[in-house]
Amino acid sequence: MFKNISYNFNWEGIYEYRQKFIDGFMMTIIISFFALILSFIIGLFFAYGQNSKFIILRFFSRFYIEIIRGTPLLVQILIFFYVFANNLGFENRYIVGTVILALFAGAYVCEIIRAAIESVDFEQYETSLSLGMSPYQMYLYVIFPQAFRRMLPALTGQFASIIKDSSLLSIISISEFTMNAQEVNAYTYSTLESYIPLAIGYLMLTYPISYYTNKLEANIHK
Repeated sequence: MFKNISYNFNWEGIYEYRQKFIDGFMMTIIISFFALILSFIIGLFFAYGQNSKFIILRFFSRFYIEIIRGTPLLVQILIFFYVFANNLGFENRYIVGTVILALFAGAYVCEIIRAAIESVDFEQYETSLSLGMSPYQMYLYVIFPQAFRRMLPALTGQFASIIKDSSLLSIISISEFTMNAQEVNAYTYSTLESYIPLAIGYLMLTYPISYYTNKLEANIHK
């Protein structure tokens, strides 16, 4: 089937732009790292908001989750950047891109946290209260440590998703891994040579995360 396909690889031209790949690779790591931290903070806040006594906060939390999870990330990037960020005067597209990615991932992190907390046995709540703990102490010392252990595999999996989703930030001209590969392709007209390192780079970032996620899940279920 492929024996008649003729393609001359131009790895020399790609090698000249190796720094572009390295810079994009590192930028993807930086954006993904800070987006994960921020998404965890956002997810924690909205997980609390869903069970809040304040109706407005409960409604806003549910609204945020449904809107974010119900719309494509690409659409969110375009709307947040060109409609909100530009009109509000935020010019640093790297910060804006990281925040957009964190807002998107935060909705999924929120559900991970909520599910982990709800998975803790109800007897743990009763025992904590019977020992005279306040709700704050109960969650800090009893509930959340158990929930965190259960949510950790899903959170590491979400980190892998953030890395792959960061490729969409190229649409707002953020010089991450994907955009730099596209630029190299435009300079050299070497499509396969540009995107093969891109695929390998993402695999190098996501495979260790997937591997250790599986190990975490196996240890938790022992």
